[in-house]
Amino acid sequence: MDFLPRHIEALIFCSPAPLPKAEIQKCLSEMFESEVPGEHIDEALEQLIKKYEQDEFSFSLEKIAGGYQFLTKPAYQTSISILLKQQSQKRLSTAQLETLSIIAYKQPVTKGEIEQIRGVNSDYSVQKLLEKELIEIKGKSEQIGRPMIYGTSPKFMEYFGINSIQDLPQPKDFSQPDNQIGEERE
Repeated sequence: MDFLPRHIEALIFCSPAPLPKAEIQKCLSEMFESEVPGEHIDEALEQLIKKYEQDEFSFSLEKIAGGYQFLTKPAYQTSISILLKQQSQKRLSTAQLETLSIIAYKQPVTKGEIEQIRGVNSDYSVQKLLEKELIEIKGKSEQIGRPMIYGTSPKFMEYFGINSIQDLPQPKDFSQPDNQIGEERE
């Protein structure tokens, strides 16, 4: 059963949480349409643990929380923390998402119009969206004070995987859940 470790490796790799031995056995038994002995799974797991202990791998197979999971080795903590820090800077907060959706659907729009819709100050959100290059200044309004006009950028399209603003879901695409209790009477 030389192929068994590779199947187990694939199962553990795609699992978002530690994968218990019982679940591994259940998956393999269903796939092979016959019971896979626990001893064979134990042997394959030991083989994988030894394989990933070698220095050529930046991660190892660990038994954790009642299951098995691939974890990076401590020597790579610094580079991983830099990546996680950079990725957290890419995430959008709820306020940024609200602001961005208003800009996407109402563009061209001024900060005053955004704040009127949201009901709160949007300076910080607009600034962060500009820094992330998801929106851009499209010009100045003819209104009193000549406020800046904002719109989405090409990076916005890339970020959300769309080709044009017309690809955004329309309000009619969202179904409203029924907010009633009991049966409706006529």
